[in-house]
Amino acid sequence: MSLPLSVIITTFNEADHIERALRSVAWADEWLVVDSFSTDDTVARAKALGAKVVQRTYTGPADQKNWAIPQASHNWILLLDADEEVSPNLAREIQDLLALPAGPPQEAYWIPRRNYFMGQQVRFSGWQGDKVVRFFERDRARYNTQQVHEEIITDGLRVGKLKHFLEHYTFRSLDHFLDKTRRYARWSAQDHAARTPKVTYYHLVLKPLFRFCKHFILQQGFRDGKVGFVISVVMAWGVCLRYLYLKESYHSKVQASES
Repeated sequence: MSLPLSVIITTFNEADHIERALRSVAWADEWLVVDSFSTDDTVARAKALGAKVVQRTYTGPADQKNWAIPQASHNWILLLDADEEVSPNLAREIQDLLALPAGPPQEAYWIPRRNYFMGQQVRFSGWQGDKVVRFFERDRARYNTQQVHEEIITDGLRVGKLKHFLEHYTFRSLDHFLDKTRRYARWSAQDHAARTPKVTYYHLVLKPLFRFCKHFILQQGFRDGKVGFVISVVMAWGVCLRYLYLKESYHSKVQASES
C-alpha cells in the first residue's frame, strides 16, 4: 500500500494556472490550496476540482509556505507553485517512491525544472540546471526566512534527487515579468540591508552590468535568442532596482532621524 501524499499550492490570482496544476496531481490524496484572498476565480476553480482552500493574508513566500506545511494531513508533501505542472513521468516517479515498502529512502528530494517564457522553453540564460526541493516529509522540512528565492533548509536532512521534471510556466507576459522583478527587488533589498551598509555606483551600475553579462554571455543567454536577451536585461534591471530601493530606505531612515 502506498503512503498518502498531500499537495500544497499557495496562490493569489492564479485562475489562469490553478486548474492545470491541480489536474497534474489528480492522483494525490489531498490538495491544499492556501490562498491570499484572490480577487479572480482561483478559489472557485480550485474547489471545483476538489481542493481544500484556506485563505490567509500573505506576509511573504517563505512564511506562507511554512504556515501551510503543518496544515497538511499527510506526512509526505509535494509543494507546487500554481504556475507549475507535474509531468506524467515525475508523477510516476513519486508514486513509485511512495509505494516502496519502507517509503521513500530520503527525507527530501530535489526536483529538476523546465522553464518556459514567451512561448518557448528557456534552455540557457541561467535557467538551465534549475532544481527545487519540493517533495519532502512534513515534519522534517521548513523554508528559510529570506524574502526572495526561498529554499527548504536541507542541513541535517537526507536529500535525494528525482530524475523527471516539473514544468514551470514562469511569466504570463513581459509585464508580469517586470512586475514580479520589481516586487522581488524590493524584498531582496530587505535581505541585503544587513550586508550592504552603503549603496555606491558599483551597486547601481557595475553590478547590473555584471548581471547582464552573466546571464547573456557566461550562461549563454544569447542561445535563447530574443528571450535570452529579455531575461538578461530584466535581471540586470532587477539588480539596479534592488539597490535603488535600498538607497531609498537608507534615505528615509536618515530623514526620520533628523526630524
